[in-house]
Amino acid sequence: MGFVVPVLFALFAAFSNALATVLQRRASLTVPQSDGFRFGLVLDLLRRPLWLGGILAVIAAGAGQAVALATGALSLVQPLFVLELPLALLIASLVTRTRLPGAVWLAVAMVVAGLGVVLVAASPTGNRTHVPLDRWALALPACAAAVAVLAVAGLRRPPGRMRAGCLGAATAVCYALTAALMKSAVHTLRGGGIGAFLTAWETYAFGASGICAVLLLEHAMQGGPLVASQPALTLGDAGVSVALGVLLYEEHLRAHWWLLPQLLGLTAICAGVLSLARSDAGAEPGAT
Repeated sequence: MGFVVPVLFALFAAFSNALATVLQRRASLTVPQSDGFRFGLVLDLLRRPLWLGGILAVIAAGAGQAVALATGALSLVQPLFVLELPLALLIASLVTRTRLPGAVWLAVAMVVAGLGVVLVAASPTGNRTHVPLDRWALALPACAAAVAVLAVAGLRRPPGRMRAGCLGAATAVCYALTAALMKSAVHTLRGGGIGAFLTAWETYAFGASGICAVLLLEHAMQGGPLVASQPALTLGDAGVSVALGVLLYEEHLRAHWWLLPQLLGLTAICAGVLSLARSDAGAEPGAT
């Protein structure tokens, strides 16, 4: 039963994030387009009720994610956020009152089934609560460098799939790093109380990383179609999170012959996500 609580809260967080993505995407299309990185974009969006609704959904997702990370492994919780893409498309189809074709439903089923196979076969274990500072000293610069390279590459591209994909990937790294830092901060809160939480460097680090993720996400959603940024975001978040879980928190995944079903499940996930990305029906699910 130890996996039930983190899974349920992670699924709630994934749904909330998917809802936030749809709302924020629709809001981002109502403000002036930007060719570069513009902090004023958020000021424009603050005047949009849809964007504020998306922020509330993000807050709800953050609360659910915090509970999930406090009770489960990073490499168990974060891969569940792969479900954000199919959930976002399903929510968008309801909002816009459009019917998804059978091929999209098949792709959604592939993502869900593949994720289930991967998690069962990998069976992530371990819930370390303390990460030595020397490990953070390696992980933080590596993640920052990856975000910088991807963000610059995306902002140099004209609006379109490539721009949205690069910025979505940069956002994914920020999200994964935020989750890793949040996990440490939440355990500090549980063990030392609010005083320890407010004086822990991880608390402010995950806040800064989360703000960067929000800024990058807004530019990713404005820079191209949802199905260009969302696959890079969801798959990248899951992949980087698993790596951070193993390297920072010493979480364990089953190996040997279990690698075969993991590979098959991962193939199904990627095939489903790529199919959703190529789907013309979902090209602009949040557009107005």
